[in-house]
Amino acid sequence: MLKLQFHKTGKTPLKILCLGAHSDDIEIGCGGSILRLLSENSNTDVHWIVFAANGERASEATLSAETFLSGAGRKKIVVKEFRDSFFPYIGGDIKQYFETIKHEFIPDLIFTHYRNDLHQDHRLLSELTWNTFRKHLILEYEVIKYDGDLGSPNFFIPLNEPQRCKSRRASESRRQG
Repeated sequence: MLKLQFHKTGKTPLKILCLGAHSDDIEIGCGGSILRLLSENSNTDVHWIVFAANGERASEATLSAETFLSGAGRKKIVVKEFRDSFFPYIGGDIKQYFETIKHEFIPDLIFTHYRNDLHQDHRLLSELTWNTFRKHLILEYEVIKYDGDLGSPNFFIPLNEPQRCKSRRASESRRQG
């Protein structure tokens, strides 16, 4: 197996962009990977964007992101209020926001939803990610759910036990809350 390294040389931070449709998608889909990258890279700049959360779910999203990003050198957490389950119908507004992201932050690595996810919000974010960030390293994550639309992953980031446990605890506390 080849080992892919995500280290930057010099003083330039590793810039990571995390995109999630809903308040727990990033955590469930790639939270462990984020924890692993942060543990291996003390100089990181992470932009964490949740597109559909308001009220209590927005507070939950922010608190969860703060927890996951506690090891980041710099972080920016954005919680938008796009209408849940209507992304394909408001795609123009979301695309415009992607253009804003592109001009504000130039990432080295992007985490987004799996392109063949059956959830319309997840699928649109993936499409817009690939459309907007054509020259970037993009890793897709899957959110396991009832419809079983898991693809054939071709990339895995191994996690140690503390990373698996922290990710699991954070996900479980949100579901119980």
